[in-house]
Amino acid sequence: MTPHNEAAAGDYAEAILLPGDPLRAKWIADTFLEDARCVNKVRNCLGFTGRYKGRPVSVQATGMGQPSLAIYVHELLTLYGARKLIRVGTCGAIVEGVRVRDIVIAMTASTDSAMNVAVTAPWHFAPCADFALLRAAVAGAERAGLRWHAGGIVSADQFYNPAGLAAFEPLRAHGVLAVEMEASALYTLAARHGAQALAICAVSDSLVTHEELSAAERQSSLEDMARLALDVATGAGG
Repeated sequence: MTPHNEAAAGDYAEAILLPGDPLRAKWIADTFLEDARCVNKVRNCLGFTGRYKGRPVSVQATGMGQPSLAIYVHELLTLYGARKLIRVGTCGAIVEGVRVRDIVIAMTASTDSAMNVAVTAPWHFAPCADFALLRAAVAGAERAGLRWHAGGIVSADQFYNPAGLAAFEPLRAHGVLAVEMEASALYTLAARHGAQALAICAVSDSLVTHEELSAAERQSSLEDMARLALDVATGAGG
């Protein structure tokens, strides 16, 4: 038990999905898990544990942004025995060719956050995904016939950047595909504690074309992403 989590030891599975939104955590548990039970309600950052295709798995909301995610991930890794963490969320495309409803599987996660400066200075640490999880996600996306991209993303501290797409020009010039707000901290903490981590994001909008998913389209994309992430997390995808 911590100030942020009321779960008891053993309440979480070693494999955990990490949506930002607590209601999305509940939706994943209600929709996909067998015998799901709520293990955390502190601050309404909901956590659940159940089984997917007979295999144990948990879902824990992290809130928005890297500082919030870092609290939950640190505690899951150091106090609750988590070993495999998969972020499931949405992202905004920042390059042509990445379209709404596509799935982005993040190989690396750049950031404008200063969170790592004090820890890794004078070095600029390069957070990256676990290769085994990455490979499994790509194979699963191909089997499911999803439109997917594997590449770099950026975890930004600002959601409403006044510069818009122009803010990402240096990253676009180096092939970064999309922007979200959490993956860099996840990859860093997993590396620090010797765990596996991956971020799988559904593209909900494009800063290039200004397209946005409708509510119905967004739900369909989230279902594809959740199934893919659960298959990867539990090894149930073949």
